[in-house]
Formats: sequence, structure tokens, C-alpha cells
Amino acid sequence: MCPDSGRKNVVMTACLLSELLSRHHLLGLAWEAARAAASFLNNERPDALAIDTKSSPTDAVTEMDRGAEARLIDILLGARPADGLLGEEGGERPGTSGVRWVVDPLDGTVNYLYRIPSWAVSVAAEVKGDSEIGVVVAPALGEAYIGIRGGGAWSIEGDEAWPMAVRECGSLANALVSTGFGYSGERRAEQAAVVQGLAPHVRDFRRAGAAVVDLCWLARGRLDGHYERGLNRWDIAAGGLIAAEAGAIVAGLRSADPYEGTFVAAVPGINDEFRTALKRASTDNSLVPG
Repeated sequence: MCPDSGRKNVVMTACLLSELLSRHHLLGLAWEAARAAASFLNNERPDALAIDTKSSPTDAVTEMDRGAEARLIDILLGARPADGLLGEEGGERPGTSGVRWVVDPLDGTVNYLYRIPSWAVSVAAEVKGDSEIGVVVAPALGEAYIGIRGGGAWSIEGDEAWPMAVRECGSLANALVSTGFGYSGERRAEQAAVVQGLAPHVRDFRRAGAAVVDLCWLARGRLDGHYERGLNRWDIAAGGLIAAEAGAIVAGLRSADPYEGTFVAAVPGINDEFRTALKRASTDNSLVPG
């Protein structure tokens, strides 16, 4: 059975948030921007939201998504105008500094529309295509997370930062895994077929509706694995780093590239078994591309 504690070699001792923010020169700015966008979303939501659609009638974007991204851009590029930026709502802005911000102003838009608290703001800073830092703020859950490449993953509680580690789990049969679904009916049918193929092999599934929250929960020990087809870079850049720094193995299903198309993150003890089962579930169903 999977124990409730994190990895035994992690000393769960808090440090001051201010100390953690000082460990990377971009982290304080990322924290400021993510918090400002999260506060806007949490505190300034109108009673009636103006809603548009993107890729399909169920792919919603609201005035709040755009307002949150505008705040992220103002803070990040206001402080560092030579940086690049990739945002879900605002497209890509080239930079000359070698740093690119990858932001999701509101991961879990449908949850936000329905007042389900599982939604978050995600901010990552990339150098040469790799995330150096990641910040996730989920204000309706009262949670926030930070990851630093080579420096660990942290849960923020008030003015304290607590190190995080993935759970120990050595059997897929005992694993709690999460996933997400696309917006088109055809894509959801394909993804449901994979769930059906994987279901006999895992303890259970969770579907929270925000990939970045799932990845932070994996880092925190609330899940044992996450997989999802069709995630974008802004869905993975911060949360994937946080999960990896907590000890998860983060990659694509068929390569080391997490952006290959099907993203997989898992605790080490189930990683190989999980990937084998996912490949089999995908291959066995003709609806699912290889």
C-alpha cells in the first residue's frame, strides 16, 4: 500500500518565504505577478461574466482570463521589457534577454465559471527552453506552490515555505491518478477510451479540471500520477517543474519531451508500469492515435 508520507529522505522543515524568493533572481517577480493576477480573479469577479469560445463551443474564455493575463504582462514585462512571453490568451511576444515567461492566467476556466475552487494562475520563466522557476497560485483553494530548477518544490503557507516530496508508491494497482479531457467531443471520446483501458489497473481516477493543480497535488503527495493528451506549454511549464522538483518523473509518453503530445508525470515507483499501461490502453483502442 502507498504510505501517506512523502519520501523518507526529505526533511520537512519550513523556511521563510522571503528567503525562498531570494534564491532565484526571477522568483520574486514571478510571485508578485502570479499573486496580483490571482487576487484580481478571486476578488474582482463580476456577477455576470462575458464569455467567448476558442477552439470549440465548450472551450470558454472570459473577460477575467484576459484581464488576468494583462496584469501578468504589465508586471513581468514592465519590470523586464527585453524578456519574451508566451501566454494562453495573448499569444507570443519575442524577447532579446534569453528569458521567456510562460503564463496561464486562468487554468481551469470552466471550474471558475461554475465557482468550483480548483483553478489557478501559473507563471514560469524559461531559459533555453527549460523552466527555471515555476509559481502556481490557487486562491480559491488557499494554496500556492513554487518550484526552482535544482532547488526543490515548495508549498507556501502564509509567510512560510514547506518542501514537498511525492508519495512512495510501488504498485500501479495502488495508485491514484489524474487526467483531463479536451474540449472537442471527438477528443473526449478518445480520452474516455484510454480511461476505460487503464481503469482495471489503477486504484482510482481524479479529474479536477485544472492540469496545473493536478501537478501540484502530485508534488504534494495527493496523487501518484497524471497523464493528459493535448496540453499546451503554459499548462506544463510551471506545474511540470514543480512536480519534477518534488521527485516525479516528468516526460512525454513516448519520449523524454514533456511537450510531445501526451504528457505523463508519475512517482518513480510506478513510472514504468504506468507508462506501459498507458501505451497499451492507447494502442488497444482504435480511436486513440499511437
